[in-house]
Amino acid sequence: MTDPIEAANLDIYGSGELPWSKARDGLAAELSKAETAQFLGTVRPDGRPHSAGIGALWDDGDVYFTSGPGTRKSRNLAANPACTLSVRLTGVDLVLEGEAARVVDPDVLARIAAEYRKGGWPAEVDGDALTAPYSAQSAGRPPWNLYRLTIHTAIGVGTEKPFGATRWTFPR
Repeated sequence: MTDPIEAANLDIYGSGELPWSKARDGLAAELSKAETAQFLGTVRPDGRPHSAGIGALWDDGDVYFTSGPGTRKSRNLAANPACTLSVRLTGVDLVLEGEAARVVDPDVLARIAAEYRKGGWPAEVDGDALTAPYSAQSAGRPPWNLYRLTIHTAIGVGTEKPFGATRWTFPR
């Protein structure tokens, strides 16, 4: 991921823009932690929203997550890759808007499986997906597909000083 190409101050109380580095550094440090709540928002084929808790991670500037092929979120992404990831980081609530694409590159799968193992989930590559002895109760049976979220827009709201609200736009 590159740095944002534009930032817009959304704060109505006179605070300045939040620096992207605050959100980026929070993603790098906290996204893969089990205690960091995160929710993927997708759109059902009939247009209704769907939200599901996930276990994402940040690797070299990209967001990755897994999903069983038969789950509602995977079926939604197959029909419409537009999605959001909402996460509470230290000092900033963050919503990432973009598109998710399935990853099947063996080198990327191996690298991300290793990152998940570092975080305590014993993921392994299984063909063009990941597997492990366990996953979330709602994940379905393995293997699980790996997705990369390409971020188009991010919106952050400061939850501690310095407060603020900012929208960052990224190149497409």
